[in-house]
Parts: sequence; structure tokens; C-alpha cells
Amino acid sequence: MSIEVRHLIHTYSEGSALSVRALNDVSLTIEDGEFLGIIGHTGSGKSTLVQHLNGLLKPTSGQILVDGEDLNGEHVNRRALRQRIGLVFQYPEYQLFEETVAKDIAFGPKNQGLSKEEIDERVRYAMDCVHLDPATYSERSPFELSGGQMRRVAIAGVLAMRPSVLILDEPTAGLDPRGRDRILSMLEELHSREKTTIVMVSHSMDDMARLATRLIVVADGQILASGTPREIFSREDMMVSAGLGVPEASRLCSALRSRGLDLPPDLYRPEELRDHLLRLWHASSPKGKEGSVC
Repeated sequence: MSIEVRHLIHTYSEGSALSVRALNDVSLTIEDGEFLGIIGHTGSGKSTLVQHLNGLLKPTSGQILVDGEDLNGEHVNRRALRQRIGLVFQYPEYQLFEETVAKDIAFGPKNQGLSKEEIDERVRYAMDCVHLDPATYSERSPFELSGGQMRRVAIAGVLAMRPSVLILDEPTAGLDPRGRDRILSMLEELHSREKTTIVMVSHSMDDMARLATRLIVVADGQILASGTPREIFSREDMMVSAGLGVPEASRLCSALRSRGLDLPPDLYRPEELRDHLLRLWHASSPKGKEGSVC
């Protein structure tokens, strides 16, 4: 499933003294199967943009095309299109309400009018996707779980709808390092194994470096830059001007270059930097020249 945004403009409180233009002539295409990261400082328009992608907001002007159909067209089946695009808000665990994990995850499929067998299969599928064992967690109250587990239950409730596109707004916000890593590993596996198209908003450049296949930088309601993580993170001056940082590996790489190490400008993953430093050490040490390994 592809999503195309054409000349999107969104103005809050249009026509009033409190009018604010949150998006200004934004155009982009989200290709089937990609992992798109959307980054920008607070107030840049990221959340407004993703809420348009499943029709939660209506544009002031412009179009959102889902497989060629205008999401806000006059005769379009918007409900059917929206069910194919799952949106996970910040802190989705606040929306949990059922007495058991399984019932909460089953809520969406039940509203789709599916059979009990299909609902049960979807609940098991979704729990598997978020690494929660059905035998252990199905009958437990979601409110007895850890914060990270609750968030995974909330995400499972969206996945049980079997969306073609999954949109997540700051999915690791407020989690401890272990909970954050579980969410990231889950998304990494979902994209790799299920080929799900994922759109993720995040303030964490390290999370984006780990997961995204393409990045969009949003600033003042417009797209400032688009490219692979390697292309975006190599433009450190641009990132700083947009009120953003770069991954820890990129920062360390810059510091090492300033001290005379011959490092390329586009290293942004810890494992890449590690491997490059090992090659430099190996090439420069006497033992390395004799062919030993460290």
C-alpha cells in the first residue's frame, strides 16, 4: 500500500485570531514496505502530519491518496481505508480499558464483525508480534503489567486489525532502556518479517539510525530534507539548524575526526564506527601489519 501526500496544508483555528498554520504545502510519497522516520523539533508539524495519514484530521487544502484513492474524497469508503492504516498515539496504554489483555486486543477485530475463530487467531498473531506469550498474558489484567508491557498490549490492539501501514508517534517515549529496546526490537522484526510499512515519529536519532530506511526532516510545517539516514545524518549542520541532533555514533565520529582520525563523514551506526576503528587500528599496528587479528 502506498500513501501519497499532495500539497498538504493544515491550519488550526482557521479564520480566527488564534489561527496557526501547522503544515504548509507538504508533499511526499510513502512506498510500500519502507520504514519511514519523521523527525523534527517540538511544534514542527510531525504529529499533525501523521494524523492526516489515516484521515484523523482533514486537510485545509491538499490531498492524501491511499493506493490512488483520495482519503477525504466525497464518495470514498473512508472507514475501510482507515482500517488499513493503524495509528498508535503517544502513550497508547492510556487507552486500555478491558479487564483482560486478550479482550483489549480483540476489541478492534470484534468491531469489524469477524468470527470468534478469526478474532482468536488475530489476538494470538498480534501477541506474537509484540512478544507477549498468549498462555502467560491473555487472561491477565493489562493494568497489572509493566509500562512497557502495557504499551505492547496497546500496539497489539492495532496490529490485530491487520493494517497494511503502521504509524507510531513516539512509541518509546517515557520507557526505561529495557522497555524501549523491546519496542524497537519488535518493530524491527515486524518490518523485516511481515514486510509491514512503518511510519515512525521520534525525537531519538539513535532509534532512527537503528530502524529507518528513509528519513524526513520537518521544520516549521515544511519538509526540510528527505533521504536515507546516511545522507541525513551526514548533514550535521543542517540537523543542528533544525533544532535536532545526530546519533551518538555520528557525534563521536565528529569528535574523533577533529582529533585527526581519518574517518568518513557518514558513519552513523555504532557497529559501523567500531568496525572502521578496528580496521584503522589493525592497519596501523605492527601486529596488524603482520596479519594478526584482534
